[in-house]
Amino acid sequence: MRILLYLSDFMIPLVILYVILIGLASKVSIFDAFTKGAEDGFKVVLGILPTLIGLMMAVSILRTSGVLDYVAQLLGNITGYLHFPGELVPLVLVKMFSSSAATGLLLDVFKEYGADSYFGLLSSVLMSCSETIFYTMSVYFMAAGVTKTRYTLSGALAATLAGIIASTMLISLV
Repeated sequence: MRILLYLSDFMIPLVILYVILIGLASKVSIFDAFTKGAEDGFKVVLGILPTLIGLMMAVSILRTSGVLDYVAQLLGNITGYLHFPGELVPLVLVKMFSSSAATGLLLDVFKEYGADSYFGLLSSVLMSCSETIFYTMSVYFMAAGVTKTRYTLSGALAATLAGIIASTMLISLV
């Protein structure tokens, strides 16, 4: 076990050293390649920043206006029949848009019910079994210039639903 701890301490420096050695062996100007990559990275950040700010504002508006709670209450009545707690519907909905806002909701669940409670365990597993679908699609497709998303949204929603079902089943067994 200790060997894994030692290896993990050296992993990042070894990867950096490996990249530098490959660059030297390929006779590539390492600093120029680094600065070009950093410049391209900043261009991507500038391109996706308006979308990111818009998504964060939309989630914040929904959360503070009470619309999210109202929708969660409506859907909670339906999800109760499916053995999914209505209290976690806002977490699932927000997670599709913003991971940081969902983390805030997760902390609220921990404060109200406790991290070791059924809701705490289920919300923790839900956070790891789902993705920020709309954020990922908008940011990365815009950055890559993708205009036709084809079946990405339906596939991502199906995968999220499968994660919700699997999470609920797994935590119900615990």
